Amino acid sequence: MLRDRLIWLGALLYAAIFTALGAAKYAAHRNLVDFGIFAQTAASAFGCFCNTVEGSHWAFHFSPILYVAGAVVAVVRSPIALVALQSIACALVAPPIAALVGARAPARIARLCALVVWLYPPLAGLAFGDFHENVFAPAAVAWMLWAFDAGSWRLTALFALLALCVKEDQAAFVGVAALLGAWRFRGTTMGRTALLICGASAVTLVWFYLDIQPAASVAGTHWSPDRFYAWNAADVRALFPAGVLTRMGFLLLAFAPLLFLPFRSRAMWLAAAPLAEVLLSRMPTTFTMGTHYAGAWIGYALAPLAFAVRRISPPRAQRLLAVAALLCVVEFAVADPLHPGMNLHAPLARDVRLDDFLATLPLDIDVATQEEAYTHLALTDPHAGVLPERATQPLGACFALVDGDYPHSARLEEYGAALRQLVRERRYVFVRRDGAVALYRAAACSSTAATARAIQSSAISTAKKGAAHGCHRAIWRARACRRSKSATVGVPTMPAT
Repeated sequence: MLRDRLIWLGALLYAAIFTALGAAKYAAHRNLVDFGIFAQTAASAFGCFCNTVEGSHWAFHFSPILYVAGAVVAVVRSPIALVALQSIACALVAPPIAALVGARAPARIARLCALVVWLYPPLAGLAFGDFHENVFAPAAVAWMLWAFDAGSWRLTALFALLALCVKEDQAAFVGVAALLGAWRFRGTTMGRTALLICGASAVTLVWFYLDIQPAASVAGTHWSPDRFYAWNAADVRALFPAGVLTRMGFLLLAFAPLLFLPFRSRAMWLAAAPLAEVLLSRMPTTFTMGTHYAGAWIGYALAPLAFAVRRISPPRAQRLLAVAALLCVVEFAVADPLHPGMNLHAPLARDVRLDDFLATLPLDIDVATQEEAYTHLALTDPHAGVLPERATQPLGACFALVDGDYPHSARLEEYGAALRQLVRERRYVFVRRDGAVALYRAAACSSTAATARAIQSSAISTAKKGAAHGCHRAIWRARACRRSKSATVGVPTMPAT
């Protein structure tokens, strides 16, 4: 099946569709903070491997796979490069699933199974969400399990290594899967390969938690799983009945479109650990469709689908898969993880105005802002950051930028009142406004006064009206315009902080 042109044409079409959808979402400023975090991390992959929210990404996650993203954006300096990379990664889940089916079933059944994978709502939600390291996990896992089933120990080891490079939780999941495989196929070449992979998974976990993460952490860095698994009495009370029902609803949305076929295969035990990770969280974000957390378990759930389908008679399998494809479409109609009404629309006047404003800022400006602006600055500005989550937290950036045309921006709601208080106290002073977009400078950052005057000058405003007009439709073009305008009006760049 890996030589089937229809499968690869389908993958190409899937990647193209979600690249276009992701680009439209980006142009409408609908990305959240995670997109900026990973854009900055990718842009600095061959340097500090860091971002302004986390500091070093190594302090939170083991994700060497982001070097791939770093190489891509080093060549194509565009946020849409990350969108395309994510879409391609999700498109590549279907070919190994089809190959697993095609090893024991007719080609038409394998193709139909690939169609179900491409229509699978949780995978679509992952492809459409903010760029994240988890987007690489489903394909890496699916290809690893295909290679193991095909008896290729070299390819199994290669794809297992790729999965281990995604995130530290994949090391745990791959390790459990490898341990099960080593026991089931003990005494064989593939069994010994699985045992070696299990050992490599254990080494990865120990290396990350005992060496890499402590070395990258700084004082005050919290252990990230605490956010999800530090259960308290209130969390336990919330389980009954709402928490249990919510988790049951998640399982229904995840497996009803697949007619619960994965549970017909013993390989479904491979999904036990990743599903436990999301279901045992005290925060519903992990078991909400359309988030990147789906990347943790999708590969382990779709491979059992293939194992189950290929054991069913072809006529019955064809009927079941046709029904599954229809149910996937129905789920998009009633519980679409893409939320197109909110995320997909032509750029509005506010989007254009914000892009134009951002295009006038100096390169490398030390600015704290809301997610709508942060995600459009992050790839090319290593000092761009977000406003604090809580009003009690200090604001340390030399500049603060807010846009009241996005009243439901989470960071604006959380810190907007605190910033207004700082302005009233003259700790931040007004620099420039365009409609609802306002820029303020920290009074304590006296070295930035010249930069602020340049931003405020009529020369900048004049340059903006002419030069930015031709580049507001795509922010990566706007950033190029920004460079040329900065050179024209002599705006100094901000020093590193």
